Amino acid sequence: MADHGWGAAPAVTEAEAGPWGTEDLKSALSDTNGHSGPAPVEQTVPPKLEGWVEATPYHYDEFANRETEWDGQARIYEWDGEEGDIGPELPELEVQLFGPVEERGRRGIDFSAIAELQLVQEGPTRVEPIDSFRAAGLHPAMLRNVELAGYDLPTPIQRYCVPAISQGHDVIAIAQTGSGKTAAYMIPIINKLMGKAKKLAAPRPNPVTYQPGIDQPCRAEPLVVVVCPSRELAVQIFNEARKFCYRSMLRPCVIYGGGPMREQMEQIAKGCDILVASPGRLIDFMDRPDILSLRRVRYMVIDEADEMLHEDWKDELDQILSGGDQEEGNIKYMLFSATFPKAARDLATTHLADNHVRLRVGRAGSTHSNIKQDVIWVEPYLKKQACLDLLNTVPPGRTIIFVNSKRAADELDDFLFNKGVPCVSMHSDRTQREREAAMRAFRAGRSPVLITTAVTARGIDVRNVLHVINFDLPSAMYGGIEEYVHRIGRTGRIGHRGLATSFYTECDEDLASVLTRTLLETGQEVPDFLQQYIPEDTQNLHFEADSDFEEDVGGGGDDAGGDDAGGGWGGGSDADDAGDNAGGDGWGAGN
Repeated sequence: MADHGWGAAPAVTEAEAGPWGTEDLKSALSDTNGHSGPAPVEQTVPPKLEGWVEATPYHYDEFANRETEWDGQARIYEWDGEEGDIGPELPELEVQLFGPVEERGRRGIDFSAIAELQLVQEGPTRVEPIDSFRAAGLHPAMLRNVELAGYDLPTPIQRYCVPAISQGHDVIAIAQTGSGKTAAYMIPIINKLMGKAKKLAAPRPNPVTYQPGIDQPCRAEPLVVVVCPSRELAVQIFNEARKFCYRSMLRPCVIYGGGPMREQMEQIAKGCDILVASPGRLIDFMDRPDILSLRRVRYMVIDEADEMLHEDWKDELDQILSGGDQEEGNIKYMLFSATFPKAARDLATTHLADNHVRLRVGRAGSTHSNIKQDVIWVEPYLKKQACLDLLNTVPPGRTIIFVNSKRAADELDDFLFNKGVPCVSMHSDRTQREREAAMRAFRAGRSPVLITTAVTARGIDVRNVLHVINFDLPSAMYGGIEEYVHRIGRTGRIGHRGLATSFYTECDEDLASVLTRTLLETGQEVPDFLQQYIPEDTQNLHFEADSDFEEDVGGGGDDAGGDDAGGGWGGGSDADDAGDNAGGDGWGAGN
């Protein structure tokens, strides 16, 4: 059995805890930490746990963005038309976009596990990979943006996607979570448009002097559309686009459900070249031709494609992919996902060119050995205490705790907060303002423990998430092993190391066999209670979940937040926007 017991909580010495157990933690994580779950009956101050910041009542307004109310209104580089094709440098904005110079490194302490992953070119067209960004033929301004963003070496998916997109190919990329997929398409697409904004972009007012309601708005006619399944992921991709659009004269925008429609309309009315959108809000805007037109679109990216290919979203996705009045064959399509179900294959057959590039990094739906996975047997009624003891056992650091229902998230949040844990919670019943405020508090370290449903299970990348805890394992009916992989992928991202701990009960037996094979495939310890599920042939552990070799397999990766996988311990159901997500980075990799 994995050596992470939940009973006694041994004290962590200052030497063992490293910087997280010293005054460095207090200086790195503000003492004005918060809480978004149900308030305790008595307004008492909870005890302060050793090594953690103080758990204080959470107020959303306190952690609101001081410059803007919504994440989608964050400052972007806006060119005033006075310089040449490339705008001038703005040092103050560089700090906002890329962070302080000393914190810009993205490469983890063990990049080798990512770099050595096998990449297979499976499509009809082959490309030669790049060994460095300097060898990719990038525009000097884009190369500078890449350096500012802290990318020193391309990951395997970036080595092949950058030249493939630069050469004008349609692309299907299947890669493990945390492998750098967003930059893999954002860098070459924006690079292709770098310096061409005047020629290709639609007319727009001067965004610096534009006054809503006074100046004449323009219709948004983006050159690039990125569609993703969740609001949080849309905001994250938008923030990446802000970085790579720096000095390019290209204007990124984001629209998503739950956000203020009027403010989003005002943003795209200033001009929109890169549009990041959730499907529902994009369809809404497409039905308003005076607001948005896709006639100029050159690149269409479907990120986390498998999450948007369920029956309830199929019609919307078809409308998005074929809803513009652009010339046929003038759009380059890209599908990015961690799995490749039959629905994704059908979509590729319909819309992608025959000579597309298809890439697979590792096995579809797999994880990697940078994440240490512990599975612990816990009786359902002891889970809360087990979670508290586990948090006291490991050195403090950013932690994401996954549950399978909204009620379980609220109850665990209330329990841990009253025990002095600086936590915040998030699920689909929260308003978009509350969800954005919770994510800001978690990213800033004011609330370094995030309790969430599947609303944060995919794609989102938060720096230095040291630990992921599956308080409830996803059942086979609601995502199963694919959901498990996406959850633990919030840590150990882009070469960092991470820890994933899962609480196993008798109700998780439907996941036991495939979970055991996943542990064996990545060289993890198999606990005693899973030994019976070890296959006889341990040399052939690879199993392709919804792969292209199984033409009769339906779509996968369903939302694990739909039900209580623990057999009713939390109760309720959770739609959670088809599996939104919250992100991770790191195992002892600093701030």
